[in-house]
Amino acid sequence: MKLRFVMVLCVAALQVAAATVVYAEAPVLKAGDTLNTVLEGYKGKRVTIRLQGGEELTGRVKFINKELLHLEALNNREFFDAVVNVSRIDALIVRVKE
Repeated sequence: MKLRFVMVLCVAALQVAAATVVYAEAPVLKAGDTLNTVLEGYKGKRVTIRLQGGEELTGRVKFINKELLHLEALNNREFFDAVVNVSRIDALIVRVKE
């Protein structure tokens, strides 16, 4: 009985720790920066992009090159990734505080 209570308590603590949101740093732009170079700085971090059609995608930046952005673990689509043409991105949105 005590072991079961301890296990439930441990699982609950792990769920709370996993739910903690880690905010990204605010973007720091330098002369000559492009959307690609800014996105490169957010590799492994969660970002939101707004596409030209107005749709927003939020996910973790996995890969970025001259033409493509790979977002993994999309919000509300945790089992999906997205590959986006960088030229179709209108805005990069980064949550930096609560």
